Amino acid sequence: MAVQADEVLDTKGLNCPMPVLKTKKALDAIDSGKVLEVISTDPGSKSDIPALLNRLGHELMETTEEGSTISFFIKKK
Repeated sequence: MAVQADEVLDTKGLNCPMPVLKTKKALDAIDSGKVLEVISTDPGSKSDIPALLNRLGHELMETTEEGSTISFFIKKK
């Protein structure tokens, strides 16, 4: 079953560090237990977003790639 996001953050077309900064801001704004989907076209996000989540202690539930678009499903702790 696909992960259902409570909130979606579209960072397509933005380059590092904007996807990471916007992801942190979006996570700060949602409640614990909610799922945030971050959509990015920045190849650096593949390593930057998981590194951010490790630092902040949130859970990366799933990562999907379709063409140049990467979607991260993040559960806020």
